[in-house]
Amino acid sequence: MTEKVKVVTLGCEKNLVDSEIMAGLIHGRGFQLVDHKEDATVIIVNTCGFIDAAKEESVNTILDMAELKQTANLKALIVSGCLTQRYKKELMEEMPEIDGIVGTGDFDKINQIVDEALRGKKPVLVGNPVFNYDADLPRQVTTPRYTAYVKIAEGCDNACTFCSIPIMRGKFRSRSMESVISEVTQLANQGVKEISLIAQDSTNYGTDLYDGFMLPTLLHKVSEVPGIEWVRLHYAYPGFFTDELIEAIASNPKVCKYIDMPLQHSEDRILKLMRRPGRQKDTRELVRKIRERIPQVALRTSLIVGFPGETDEDFENLKQFVQDMQFDRLGVFAYSQEEDTPASRLPDQVPDDVKEFRANTLMEIQRGISNLRGGNRIGQEIDVLIERYDGRSDVYVGRSQYDAPEIDGEVFVANARLNIGELARVRITHSFEFDFSGEVIA
Repeated sequence: MTEKVKVVTLGCEKNLVDSEIMAGLIHGRGFQLVDHKEDATVIIVNTCGFIDAAKEESVNTILDMAELKQTANLKALIVSGCLTQRYKKELMEEMPEIDGIVGTGDFDKINQIVDEALRGKKPVLVGNPVFNYDADLPRQVTTPRYTAYVKIAEGCDNACTFCSIPIMRGKFRSRSMESVISEVTQLANQGVKEISLIAQDSTNYGTDLYDGFMLPTLLHKVSEVPGIEWVRLHYAYPGFFTDELIEAIASNPKVCKYIDMPLQHSEDRILKLMRRPGRQKDTRELVRKIRERIPQVALRTSLIVGFPGETDEDFENLKQFVQDMQFDRLGVFAYSQEEDTPASRLPDQVPDDVKEFRANTLMEIQRGISNLRGGNRIGQEIDVLIERYDGRSDVYVGRSQYDAPEIDGEVFVANARLNIGELARVRITHSFEFDFSGEVIA
């Protein structure tokens, strides 16, 4: 009997790529991949362990999947990813429902884990997180046929005091440029038009393999692959955002004028406690240079509120910073006290209710900014990647280069017959809180 395998992915896009690699290996093994958990004889839960909420979601998902052993055909429940890398012992001791564990450095051995789990061995394979996938590994892309994520590096060397990523993912290590281009070429041959380059620290790409910062060169090489129309950059660490990178984004028509650059805070004292690069004046100067050279750029950032020692005055200054900077997109996270991180041992931890209030306050400020920034796009003519048709409203729905998959806004187009996956030229006519509507230009 051919085993039926369901892969459940939690967390970020980097986790999604890992799941797609495991699915590719499983498919190559001859097992059948299924969409519904009820049909599976093997379930793999690829977990996130970044913050408390993510860990809680991971544990609850594992328990939900385990119930299928009583009601469905489930033979083996495998757990992988960040949570296993960090808590393998606790998971095996406290959750006997788990039949096997694989860490972030051993995804390429998933078939071995599945085979042993089906034989009742309860395998645990969690070594040093050194694995970095190559274009030669099979991959089952699960995103729509016109878009895909490509991981250009793994791990992180920045040692921010609040972050557990180095614990779970190891030191920073780039993929070779040849490997990345080979994978992008394979994806383009399958019909992918939009490539989103991802890493925990994308701006540091290449410094461990080549002589200097190589992300600008990589952007140009990816854009030269036949069939690729959009190249999108995620998680640009501000400390390594060079003038050459700004120029590459500004001058290359295929590189989306979209920058996802997590800043985490505005106040110098907090940034120092976080062990983040530069100070507020450096951030303001960097944003000024970016907007001067790329006038239509959409800037997304993320901020942490309630970091240990953050005072009312710090928060008031952070609010003013958000007002001043007028980011197009903003994500706000309440600080999560992660064990084994330096920040977890800092004094003056902020109460949860204060953190929640501050997060909600910042998001309310951002709603007004998003409305204002969005209104400035009315009348613009932009390319929209059509993603679906909404039959109830008789509109097509897509994204512009200023909107990343899943996390940003959409564009509604009502006056034409379009094809899913095509780029349509659209004039923006209306702006909503995060979305737009427009008309196709003949």
